[in-house]
Amino acid sequence: MKIGMNMLLWTNHVTEAHFPIIDDLKKAGFDGVELYLGEGDIKHYSKLGDHFSDIGMGVTAVAGLAPEENIASPDAKYRAAGLDRLKWSIDMAEASNVEVICGPFHSTFAYFTRQPPTEDERKHSAEQLYKAAEYAQKANIVLTPEAVNRFECYLYNTMADLKTLVERVNHPNLGAMFDTHHAHIEEKSQAEALKTIAPVLKHVHISENDRGTPGEGQVHWDAVFSALKEINYDGWVTIEAFSTIIPEFANAINVWRDYSPSKEIYIKGLQLIKKGLES
Repeated sequence: MKIGMNMLLWTNHVTEAHFPIIDDLKKAGFDGVELYLGEGDIKHYSKLGDHFSDIGMGVTAVAGLAPEENIASPDAKYRAAGLDRLKWSIDMAEASNVEVICGPFHSTFAYFTRQPPTEDERKHSAEQLYKAAEYAQKANIVLTPEAVNRFECYLYNTMADLKTLVERVNHPNLGAMFDTHHAHIEEKSQAEALKTIAPVLKHVHISENDRGTPGEGQVHWDAVFSALKEINYDGWVTIEAFSTIIPEFANAINVWRDYSPSKEIYIKGLQLIKKGLES
């Protein structure tokens, strides 16, 4: 397994100004970083990729869709716009040497119809994700849609549900993502959820129940790491934690306070992962 750190703890737009942070993560023992694909162009992401390559850091990324880019929408214009956005994300990811793109891009994050998901919504989502996976295959990138908790999404909340999506798309460049924060809210058992999604699992987020320092909250970490070893997972294990550094992003994800100093989060989080995987 490779251990990564999500840069959303510091910024939703990584630039050269953040290279010292990335260099520190490398020195701390991380294998890679995770970017948010929000803005920028090929030139920008190529420059990031060059730096990551120079210091030997792997890269994963997070992508999302705006309301007018919802690939589960009944509106064909929104679905087409969403596929275009996913293709743009894949292009930017390829330029920065990204291996995996994760996120709740099966639909629009925090968008609700106030009704349960419909068969048509899930059908539309799967159709567009197949097209996106075909595009990602050319860039040798794996897409991993994420099931998130019911307060942030209604289309896919559990691993059992997410597995049906991956099986429906049925493409080698699309797998599933597991996030311990969302599982803490939605699943009966972290271990059983991991075993459920194991056949299609391609990415993991290590995130505490309060989005602070992993290991200092209520997530059952022994169960998480034991299950990861039992299912022989060998992909990225990436810490995801948030702060109020960027107000507009913090507001979008309902983060209203800082949980722990950033260095404490990534140092203690790294120690937790290494101990969990080695024990």
